[in-house]
Amino acid sequence: MANARESELEYPLGDVLPTLGETLEVAPGVRWVRMLLPFALDHINLWLLRDRQEGVEGWTIVDCGIANAATIAAWEQVFANELDGLPVLRVIVTHMHPDHMGLAHWLTQRWGLDGRDCRLWISATDYNAARLASASTLTFGGELAAAHFMRHGLVDPESIAKVRARTSYYASMVPAVPERYRRLMDGNRIAIGAHEWRCVAGYGHAPEHMALHCPDLGVLISGDMVLPRISTNVMVIDIEPEADPLTLYLASIERFRALPETTLVLPSHGRPFTGLQRRIDQLREHHDERFAEVIAACTARPHSAAEIVPIMFKRELDLHQLTFAMGEAIAHLHGLWFAGKLRRELGADGVFRFALA
Repeated sequence: MANARESELEYPLGDVLPTLGETLEVAPGVRWVRMLLPFALDHINLWLLRDRQEGVEGWTIVDCGIANAATIAAWEQVFANELDGLPVLRVIVTHMHPDHMGLAHWLTQRWGLDGRDCRLWISATDYNAARLASASTLTFGGELAAAHFMRHGLVDPESIAKVRARTSYYASMVPAVPERYRRLMDGNRIAIGAHEWRCVAGYGHAPEHMALHCPDLGVLISGDMVLPRISTNVMVIDIEPEADPLTLYLASIERFRALPETTLVLPSHGRPFTGLQRRIDQLREHHDERFAEVIAACTARPHSAAEIVPIMFKRELDLHQLTFAMGEAIAHLHGLWFAGKLRRELGADGVFRFALA
């Protein structure tokens, strides 16, 4: 969703972006790294935090990029030119999605030098979800995903065949997960260099997403929980087919509303911005509009998620986008179903359709 209200937010750095393989300082001791992605959403923002652990000066990396040769090459350029000759001491991953988790294993191995550990820090839920997904051919594609989408009305043979063929989809971008990690929990306070950062758990987008807030610097590393120009993807996936992630997500973003108006938000996609409270309002308005569209459609007649997709997404979608759109359509239907506004019916054709309760 391109945000038509984008002008209501402030972008302190304007249109300035870090060049691939270089960094841009956005706050004292906080550097912005930007890596490419091979999707319509073509980049991810990663962060370097000046750190000190056990008397050793260095850096903490927040999020990793996907595992491919181009991202590794860009990281090596950062290491050669942007770290002031200091090592990476730890890697924090906000959540388990491939663009955030992909190179965690490589980074921790790359910087586990001279008997010193470079530890992965992540929530336990996302760590274990990543371990499962990286070792499986059945998650985020394959037969289970195909059956899930067919149950919700996606019956186009070509699309289903492509979903079935996407085995090892997650593992292709996250080929390995570190064997050890340090657990992040909601409310944890982490000393990173001269500053304390507080973990803020969020749900709905990932199993247990961790944003990081530094009151001293007035900075929030929001991960994917709050993005400035697009709405965060919230979807029902095959391994949790009766989930209600959108209700969880909308409750989670309210937790950021109490942060100061001046907070500089460092999102995983898009530009750093201020105006967090207004952005939360915009996201709620966006989902209220989608809920209204779904209610109107299901009032006229029962609809499957596949029939809701073109109502919610009024543009042509490739397969990658279609799977996300299906998951989001199911999430909106489930939000209304669990709220008692819709009822779910299983048709003789094995497809779930939703009607006004």
